[in-house]
Amino acid sequence: MPFIYSRRIRFQDTDAAGVVYFANTLAICHEAYEESLIAAGVEVWKFFSSSAIALPIVHAEANYRHPAFCGDLHEIVLTPVSTSHHGFEIRYEIYGEGDRDRLISQALTRHVCINPVSRERQPLPQQVLGWLKQWR
Repeated sequence: MPFIYSRRIRFQDTDAAGVVYFANTLAICHEAYEESLIAAGVEVWKFFSSSAIALPIVHAEANYRHPAFCGDLHEIVLTPVSTSHHGFEIRYEIYGEGDRDRLISQALTRHVCINPVSRERQPLPQQVLGWLKQWR
């Protein structure tokens, strides 16, 4: 079952035209990612400051179907998928709250597990594997 994160669009998210600035869609998706980690019992401070592993985003994309405005309430549906023993991707679908018939935008991020010093790929740790299982 995917993770669902509700979020209101803020004025700071919008551009001069009054719609969500395109790059902020990815920032909002990353918020949902962090919330899904917390909901899975991951201590995010320790997770993101670990000296043993890093999970950089190696690819990101977004598609926009409808404008999003300040004050809109959205549901971000997050589905993580394992892609290899050292990587995963997260698929995001953003809907108007309570309206799964109106897809506002979609996004995707791909992550690779590496050693932060050597930059060599590492197997995904158990904590990440547990998170992947919880939200698929």
